[in-house]
Amino acid sequence: MAIACTLNETSDTMTRITLLAALAAAALVPALAGAQTPAPAGDPLKGAQKVQMCQGCHGILGWRTAYPEVYHVPKIGGQHPAYIMAALKEYRSGQRSHPSMDAIAASLTDQDIADVAAYYSQAPLQTAVK
Repeated sequence: MAIACTLNETSDTMTRITLLAALAAAALVPALAGAQTPAPAGDPLKGAQKVQMCQGCHGILGWRTAYPEVYHVPKIGGQHPAYIMAALKEYRSGQRSHPSMDAIAASLTDQDIADVAAYYSQAPLQTAVK
């Protein structure tokens, strides 16, 4: 009889542990889902009103800058919006670094970034002609 009681007690304990684990997992699912807020949708019309700082470098075909060193400025018209958003967020967070881009990205909200990315993703890709 003592063995039967021990098995029943073990079974009850395992049932309780399994039930508690299932309840804990069920409680975490909504919390985790809420933590992953989607990026805001970008509006290309609003983005067109926010790119004045960008146009000074990215809007001139064949433009080279001399600060902090001489290099060709990348063209971002026609670029995928997810790439533009990721790049701007990396400049803003310090994961990427460039003096001009750091300052510009620091002033942008997530909505500004989404709008600028939407604008540039719809802009035609331009290349310099020789």
